[in-house]
Amino acid sequence: MIDNPPLLTIRRGHARPDKALLEAFRFAQTSHLCDAMDGRGALDWRIKPLNPAQAVFVGPALTCHAYPADIVAMFGALAEAEPGDVVVCANDSFTSTAVFGDLAAGMMRNKGIAAFVTDGLARDKAGIIATGLPVFCQGISPNSPARNGPGTVGFPVTLAGVHVRPGDIIVGDPDGVVVVPAERAEQVLARLAEIRKAEAETERKVKEGMTMPGFMTDIVANARIENA
Repeated sequence: MIDNPPLLTIRRGHARPDKALLEAFRFAQTSHLCDAMDGRGALDWRIKPLNPAQAVFVGPALTCHAYPADIVAMFGALAEAEPGDVVVCANDSFTSTAVFGDLAAGMMRNKGIAAFVTDGLARDKAGIIATGLPVFCQGISPNSPARNGPGTVGFPVTLAGVHVRPGDIIVGDPDGVVVVPAERAEQVLARLAEIRKAEAETERKVKEGMTMPGFMTDIVANARIENA
């Protein structure tokens, strides 16, 4: 690049989903949400909760991008966040230092932030868990980052294989994190109701002894058979 970027760049003014719409997604099972979005929407499997007992959350994304080994953007997002936001911190999947720790977790909890999600690492696991803040990351490292920037807040990011924009609906549970694009939220919600109904019906049949789902019956029956 010709010139160094600013230490921190913040874009303000993105829309947040209606609270009633957010509440409709609360406690939605992430696998059901993926089914409602044609089997996609979840972050890479490596992004898991530090504590599965503190993994359930929903909220609008407040995005940031932190350069590897740097936390300026993470704190920039902390400054910009509103109660209920989910801070989504893209870190280029960097794994040599943490991008988040227990003190930042405590500050986010104090501010009413719903969760912190990153494709990077965290540190001070016990301290983070003690705050009660749901935190999803790629793992743990005691290595500490710097505060040199550059960083951005409020711009679209790509994190763990999924494009995330400010205001998208972020849902977490012990299985992982799902991103529901804001413009698809109503459609996904309607489809979610169908998925839940179908899942409940199939679960009932399994408990009654079903050994093969109907959609596989013809495929298996018409398979080409070769004897060894």
